[in-house]
Amino acid sequence: MRLRRSLIASFAAVVVLVGVNPVGAAAPPDWSAPGPNAVAVDIRLGNTYYRPAKMDRPLPVILWGNGTGAIPGVYSGLLRHLASHGFIVAAANTPQSNSGQEMLAGLSWLRAANANPVSPYRGKVDLDHVGAVGHSQGGAGAINAAADPAVDTTVALQPGPLATPERLHGPILFLSGERDSIVDPERLVLPLYERSAGVPAWYAELAGATHFTPVPDGGGYRGVITAWFLYNLTGDQRAAAEFTGACGLCADPAYSDVRRNPRATG
Repeated sequence: MRLRRSLIASFAAVVVLVGVNPVGAAAPPDWSAPGPNAVAVDIRLGNTYYRPAKMDRPLPVILWGNGTGAIPGVYSGLLRHLASHGFIVAAANTPQSNSGQEMLAGLSWLRAANANPVSPYRGKVDLDHVGAVGHSQGGAGAINAAADPAVDTTVALQPGPLATPERLHGPILFLSGERDSIVDPERLVLPLYERSAGVPAWYAELAGATHFTPVPDGGGYRGVITAWFLYNLTGDQRAAAEFTGACGLCADPAYSDVRRNPRATG
C-alpha cells in the first residue's frame, strides 16, 4: 500500500511539473486576443479610421488595403482588433488599392490632422512609426505603398502579383494560405518573398487556410499580424520573440511553412 501511494504521489508531481512553465519563464501573450483599448471609428471620404477611443499619446499608424471588390467593413473585426492594441488604422475606402496610393492618402490625411489644432488627432499621430498591410489586391498595394519612405514595415496578406518588392526599404512579412486557390502560395506569394532579398523578409503559410480565411477578423492570421506591428512599430520585445532568435512563429504548428531570408536571420 505504501508503494502504491508513493507511486501515485510521484505521478501527480510529474503531471504538475509538466503542466507549468519553468520558473521565470512567462507564457507568450495571446496576440489574437483583444487589446486593452476601446475602439472608435471615424468614417471619412477617402478612408475609414479605426483608433483607440482615448488617445493620450502619439500612436503608431497602420495603413490598410482591401481585397478586390471589398471595403473596410468586410475586415472590420481585424481592423478593430489592431486599433484595440493601440494603433491608428487608416483603411482605404476603395475596392481597388493595388497602387498603394489610396493607402498613402490616408497617411496624408492623418499628417494634416496631426497638425490641425481643432482635430482630435492633434499631436496624437506617431508619423515616425508607420506600417502597411492589406489582403489580396490590398496586399500588393501594401507592398507598393511601402516604397514610400514614410512606411517602415509591411505585412502582405495573400498578396496579388502586381507589386514591386524590390522597392522595399524595411522588413516585410508575407502570409499565405495552404489551400488558397486564388493566390497560390508557390506560384504567387513565394516569388514575391524571394524578390525581397534587399530587406529582412519572413514567409509564413497558414495550414488549411483559404483565400477567405482573413475575413472578417483576420482568422488565424490575426495574432501574427498584431505581433508583427507591435514588434516593428512599438519595439515590444515579447512580440519580437515571435520573429527573432528561436522564433516563436517558426515553431508554431499552425503554420505549415515558415521561412526567413538571410537578412532576417543575420
